[in-house]
Amino acid sequence: MTIPLIAPEGAADPGRALAAIPSPDVSSISLGPVTIHFYALCILAGVVAAVFWAERRWSAMGGERGTIMDLAVPAVLLGLVGGRLYHVISDYQLYFGPGRNAIEVFYIRNGGLGIWGAIPLGALGVWYVARRRGLSMSKLSFAIAPTIPLAQALGRWGNYFNQELFGAPTDLPWAVEVSLDYTYNANGAPRPGMQPLPGSSTEYYTTYHPTFLYEFLWCLALAVLLAWLGRRFEDRLGGGRLFAVYVMGYCVGRFWIEYLRVDPANEILGLRLNNWTSVLVFAGALAYFVWAGRRLDRFSTRVVPVGHDSGTQVFDTDPATSDDSAADTTAVEDPDTTRAAGAADPTTADDGATAKGRDTGGADGAPS
Repeated sequence: MTIPLIAPEGAADPGRALAAIPSPDVSSISLGPVTIHFYALCILAGVVAAVFWAERRWSAMGGERGTIMDLAVPAVLLGLVGGRLYHVISDYQLYFGPGRNAIEVFYIRNGGLGIWGAIPLGALGVWYVARRRGLSMSKLSFAIAPTIPLAQALGRWGNYFNQELFGAPTDLPWAVEVSLDYTYNANGAPRPGMQPLPGSSTEYYTTYHPTFLYEFLWCLALAVLLAWLGRRFEDRLGGGRLFAVYVMGYCVGRFWIEYLRVDPANEILGLRLNNWTSVLVFAGALAYFVWAGRRLDRFSTRVVPVGHDSGTQVFDTDPATSDDSAADTTAVEDPDTTRAAGAADPTTADDGATAKGRDTGGADGAPS
């Protein structure tokens, strides 16, 4: 819906662009008693795409198929918890205080997931499973790094269907239309971030910067860049360094995109909280990138779980102990096989003098 606006005669309408991305008419569909929100479908599409691509990358690195799927279950569940926790903590005023309903903390369907909480807790889930299986987090992070921004790119379209987290008003041709929210108000209520026209308290701009689209394109480009960097500089980007490049790349994009947004947010020294988070996380990722680069040879490279080796179960796959195991196996041989081999090889047969010398030994066969 486009809200009628009043503009001075002969002046261009300040609230509407000549061309714009239309806002969606619906944000969910109902199948009997079940309501499916497009926001959730966008996140699900991102997860599926990321898991599929990460599985292919992991298999190409010599890992077992199905490993990424196993890791994805705890990663996604903990990621949702972490993402929601960050959102609730950073925007606590939306859920607590006079006139607020704290139960809405659990209404994830309405949106509100912070990537800053989702990635750390999701990574914790990956680390837990990887540790139990003896897999290298260095190798796992290398396989997963380009796939996360792909998931984020697809997930951002959920903001489009919810008509949320847009930027400042604009009349650019790629502006996105934002309509009043008629969910709980028959007359329509302004969505968070909608800006009133100058001198008016009832009419609002209808076209805004599509920050969801900006982040979609940025993350898509970042995914392609990471895939290329991993192929071109694989020997230099191990030890979690490729993942650190992803974190730094996302922080750069998120900083300027966040700067465009006009939805309510807590600010510190004139900058939105997520801007400061971007700066701090970027600094941490940069420090790790430098630190890991000085000890690349110290990271594990195991891509097969302990107890598996090319489909054959073994007790140890550590190269440092495999030689000892092989030596032990060689030392314990079948006596019948040994005697047969000795008889067949004339160079191993004892001559009479040697045999006689053995017979002169002690009672236990030891030299006297």
